[in-house]
Amino acid sequence: MKITLIVPTYNEEKVLDRCIGSTKDLADEILVVDSFSTDNTLEIAKSHGARIIQRKYENSASQKNWAIPQASFSWILLLDADEWLTQKLYEELKQIKAQDCEPIESGFWIYRSNHFMGKRVRYSGWQGDKVVRLFKKEDCSYKIQSVHSEIITSGKLSFLRSSLNHDTYKGISAWEEKLERCAQWQAQDYSQKMGKVTLFHILIKPAFRFFKHYILSGGFLDGYIGFRISKYAAWSVWLRYKKVIKIRSNRE
Repeated sequence: MKITLIVPTYNEEKVLDRCIGSTKDLADEILVVDSFSTDNTLEIAKSHGARIIQRKYENSASQKNWAIPQASFSWILLLDADEWLTQKLYEELKQIKAQDCEPIESGFWIYRSNHFMGKRVRYSGWQGDKVVRLFKKEDCSYKIQSVHSEIITSGKLSFLRSSLNHDTYKGISAWEEKLERCAQWQAQDYSQKMGKVTLFHILIKPAFRFFKHYILSGGFLDGYIGFRISKYAAWSVWLRYKKVIKIRSNRE
């Protein structure tokens, strides 16, 4: 069983070495799909022996779907640059790779251990977060949508025991810019399929999102970090519908 590691990048010089380095000798090929980075991302990728392909970024799903067929091997380990393997996950993947027969599954769910503002997030609606990161390229692809696209497959998916580290936080300004981008992408999707934006969307839905993350999902147990996550979750909902209104007004 040979594995191609795929890492999508754009200006990831601060985290790329950690990401690729965590895989150690696991990957038989490293493929970096870059969106024309302007920092030292490519130099870091080259230092790990990566093959680099470049394409203008449209959305996460299309970028990954474009890269997957270009992998030299059937099995793909796809990591975002802000993710890295725990030692336990690395050892579990090594055991899978060392087996005499390839897995019968088409892919594997992996739970993520999320971090925010330098701290582990155990609640706040982020518990139970899981992604498919190891999969067979012939059986899997990403569903085309602007944000949070997931793997679709005709085959069987199982769960790995170990977790994957994930830390998307690069500072308040960078975090807010990311939420702005996501809200814009979501608004483009929503503007095509939803009805009229009302006060329910602008006032009630953001308030409930805060309540859901902070109270129902135990965000208060994460302390100040939980409050910030819940606040940003509410703000992103409000921002999404404001952008839907703006998109529609620009069409008129």
